[in-house]
Amino acid sequence: MSDREIQDSVIRALADGPYRASPAWRGLALADPTRLERFARFLARHFYHERLVHFFKYSRVLARVTGRHPEAVLQGGGFDALLSMAVLGSRDTARDVAALAVRHVHSASASQAIPYLSDLLEYEQAMMIVEAGPRVWRDDGAELGAESGERSLPETVQGTVLLDLAYDLPAVLPKLLQPWTEVPPASPRRVKLLVARSAHGRVTVARADAAVASVVELADGRKTLPELAREAGLRAADLEATLAGLADLGAVRFATGS
Repeated sequence: MSDREIQDSVIRALADGPYRASPAWRGLALADPTRLERFARFLARHFYHERLVHFFKYSRVLARVTGRHPEAVLQGGGFDALLSMAVLGSRDTARDVAALAVRHVHSASASQAIPYLSDLLEYEQAMMIVEAGPRVWRDDGAELGAESGERSLPETVQGTVLLDLAYDLPAVLPKLLQPWTEVPPASPRRVKLLVARSAHGRVTVARADAAVASVVELADGRKTLPELAREAGLRAADLEATLAGLADLGAVRFATGS
């Protein structure tokens, strides 16, 4: 086993709970299990503390009303219980940690004074989940696109989220980060938001109209452009424009036909 292979195995064991417990790792006997587990849990708390602080920043600001800081869940039994199966950076673990934070903040009695709190937590949870998962660290020239002439079947990228909110959340978010004495209100208005991530990890949030929502929901990698246009009720030119915008955000990719 080379030095590089040993290094990669140790790094994986620190970040990947199931691998850390596997016979494949234990059979290597490269580190003291107790010390490794302790350090792995320290890394996990640090890793998800940064993410909760970043993606739940609005809930943190509202802690002066709710009394609940999202990152406090990292010191609780719920987080300890999921550490053995946690894989740092994975979408599944991001979903589990975000759910802990949502339950913690939403259970505050003071949350009744913030009518849009459920929408806010849904938004923050989506941001944290969408950001997680594998990404492209460097281009290899193999991306699918119109340049090669192979672009054919549009498919919604896994992890893309459409939020259907009851309040105009985008209008109130900047106000939450400004000085205030009373909780800034949000207008009760149905708003659809698209949350998508590019292959390189850039997360984008955009308002979604009916056309965008239809394409995101219908693009499955099997429908041709004419079929998708017909089912979405769009003209061919409008569909092309919508797909171009979604592809730029990372919400849609193009697969080659079979």
